[in-house]
This record gives sequence, structure tokens and C-alpha cells, in this order.
Amino acid sequence: MAELKRLSESRDLTRIERIGAHSHIRGLGLDSSMEARDTSEGMVGQLHARRASGLILQLIRQGKIAGRAVLLAGQPGTGKTALAMGIAKSLGAETPFASVAASELFSLDLSKTEALTQAFRRAIGVRIKEEAEIIEGEVVEISIDRPLSASGVGGSSVAPSGATAAGKSGRLTLKTTDMETVYELGGKMIEALVKEKVQSGDVIALDMASGKVTKLGRSIGRSRDYDAVGPHTKFVKCPDGELQKRKEVVHCVTLHEIDVINSRTQGFLALFTGDTGEIRAEVREQIDTKVAEWREEGKADIVPGVLFIDEVHMLDIECFSFLNRALENDMAPILVIATNRGITSIRGTNYRSPHGIPPDFLDRLLIITTHPYTEDEIRKILDIRCDEEDVEMSADAKVLLTKIGVETSLRYAINLITSAALACQRRKGKVVEMEDISRVYQLFLDVKRSTQYLMEYQSQYMFNEVPGQADGEDAMQS
Repeated sequence: MAELKRLSESRDLTRIERIGAHSHIRGLGLDSSMEARDTSEGMVGQLHARRASGLILQLIRQGKIAGRAVLLAGQPGTGKTALAMGIAKSLGAETPFASVAASELFSLDLSKTEALTQAFRRAIGVRIKEEAEIIEGEVVEISIDRPLSASGVGGSSVAPSGATAAGKSGRLTLKTTDMETVYELGGKMIEALVKEKVQSGDVIALDMASGKVTKLGRSIGRSRDYDAVGPHTKFVKCPDGELQKRKEVVHCVTLHEIDVINSRTQGFLALFTGDTGEIRAEVREQIDTKVAEWREEGKADIVPGVLFIDEVHMLDIECFSFLNRALENDMAPILVIATNRGITSIRGTNYRSPHGIPPDFLDRLLIITTHPYTEDEIRKILDIRCDEEDVEMSADAKVLLTKIGVETSLRYAINLITSAALACQRRKGKVVEMEDISRVYQLFLDVKRSTQYLMEYQSQYMFNEVPGQADGEDAMQS
């Protein structure tokens, strides 16, 4: 049984702690003067691009200028998505960050413009402020009166969790450092107190509008009542001043969440089912008007976030025309786009343009370029990935893996880390050695060796487009 329990626990941990391609990124790796450190927060090299991203980060945090667009352009495997993830990590949870791939917009369920509109509104936050009446104090005593058919419970304990609150009444005594008051309790409030397992000595907060009970912790004055307490027990000071207070409560939502709640009969449940569908323009206009009223009254603030569109060259001319117009809106987020294309055709036209982006849209962009990593930088990235994937590798094996990364690609070298670790386990070793790297290098081909193999055996494949051996050799040379 113990073995099964340990196995289930390890499976739960495996599900939670998944390692992604950019899970090692913690931020942009900048110091207080916005200068890029050589290696910091999972970022390596690309100093110029990271400094430029740091300025964009300041622009986003100020939140004063809307509709700016940034293009991350560079060869495949030069850290464009890592830069975007670094910006997202540096912003924190309060600033909305929406990420989509351009190919996701071409769906049968939504039109392209509707999918882009929803992505834009997911990247715009609304911080709604409201004042709530709360009662906050230390519980002195709880007494619950039950009908005669039920056994009474009094004193400083609450009713058992299985008991019903029907026909019950009771009294709750709360105090602060300045005053003490007795409150009459109804059935619903008794249920809420029972659910939170409130007892005398707890410091609680009661929301008068909703009846919600929040346990803030145990009073420091009662810390000596028990010889032993749980590891999660939190001790807080007894509140001072009046018991009844007005407290400002802040809710952070996105415009898209407000759209969905107001456009579907199932309300906020549509957020969990994912069945948002097309949202009518009238609904969005009403919401924008209401949010504008809240801003004038000081009840809400707009938090412009970031919309990251990867593979932007996959957008067509209609999408770029929509983006041109959308960026002129005063509630537009900061748009960050990325591409690894050079001069190529604009999708939906016969015209060629840098990065496959129309010239009028390119003119709106602040362009940040990334450059191929050096051998030393590749070594540092592989060191970080070994730590992230919890793989112990010898120095010679890392030298060989770095050489493979230089000759093939960084992504291929990173993919060999876990494969080599499995090969090491197969021979019952604990440290990945050069023989493990060599073994997986022979088992899994990189792009160059795969292309060479196709050229050698292209006549045995169906529908090959290289009819002769001479043509195959010309293709290899090109």
C-alpha cells in the first residue's frame, strides 16, 4: 500500500511540475538601471534585444500610451518567444498578458476579425474598485441555540459540520482593542461560521452584503492556549478601532470576461466551457460605455496589457488591415509580434515584403532584432536546461553537446538532453557521459542529416520531386 501511495504522489507531482520549452525563463534579466546582465533569470546573451525589451516593459508599466506595436524579428532559435515570456514574467499577474499564434485565428468557429477582437480584449484589464461594509474582530464567544429535538452546543465551540442550520439561532461576541459587541446570528450566518470552523480566539472578517466569512488567523493573545499548533496556523494581532468598517475591495477582470458574462445566458460559466462564440458589437459598445462611466466616477481603472502574436507572417492582408485600425483605439493594448521570416509574400496577395508584413503596418512597428547565439552562450543555455530538466551531465558530455548545438541547432541539442538522460538510465548510470550523447545523436537525426538521407534514397520514396541523381546532387549543393 505504501508503494502505491508513493507512486500516486509521484504521478501527481509529475502532472503539476511539467517542464516546458521556456519554463526556465523568470524575467528579462535586467538590473536596476535597465542594463542586461550576461546571464540572469534564465536569459542568456541577446543583450541589445533585452535592453530594448526593458524599455518596452517600462512603456507597458506606465500604461499611458496605447496602441504601440513591437516586432521581434530574427532567425529560428534565437530567443524571440523567450523575450516575450520574459516580458510576461516581469509584468507579474496584475497586468494582462494574452498570447496567441497567428495560425489559431483561422478557425471554423469564429471569423478572423472576431478572434482578433477577443484576443485584444483579453489583453485589456479593468480594475474595479468598490467599498464594502465589513465587521472585523476577534471572536470572544459563539453560542448556538438549537430546537429542543437537537442537542445544544454552547460556549466557545461551533456546531458539528454535519448539523443543519434550520431552526437555529445564536449569538456571536466580537471584540477589538477598543470595543466589544454581541451580534444575533441567523441560520445562514451559522452555516458560514460552521463551514469555516470558526471558534473563540479566531480573528474573522464578515462581509455584511454577502454574508461571507473569512478567517484571518488566530489571535496572538490566544497563542498560549495550546501546547501545540499546526504548521499552517497563522497568528495575527487583534484589530483596533471600530468593529464595523468600510473597506475598498479591488476586482481585476479583462474586457473579454465582461463581454462573455454579458453575452451568454449561462453567464460566467461560459468562461469555463470555452463556448464564447461570436459576441455582438452592441454588447461590446454597451460595456465600453459603462466602463467609461466607471472611469469618470473613479470606480474603475483601465490596465492596458500585452497581446503577443507569434508567427505573425501567417496573418493575411485582411488581418493586417484590422490591426492597423485596432491599434488606433485609445483602449488598445501593447502589441508584441514575432516572426522568423525574411522577405516573403504577404499572405492573401502576390506582393513580397520584409517579414511578410505590409509596409504600412511595418511603419507602425518598433523592431527588435535577435542574433544567433555564440558557442559560449549555447553552452550556458544548455547548462540552464540541464538544471531545469534535473539532468546531471559530465563536463565532456556538455562540450560534445555544445559542439552539436553549434553544428546543427540549439533546439536539437536541447532535445537531446532528456533523451541522453534516459539512455544513461538504461545503462544504470547516474551521470550523462559522452557515450550517451553519441548514442542518441545516432538514433535521432537533425535536419541536415535527414535531408542528406532523403537525397540518397529519394528514388525509393513516393512522389519525389528530384527525378535524377544529378538533380539531387545540385539540390544538396544549393
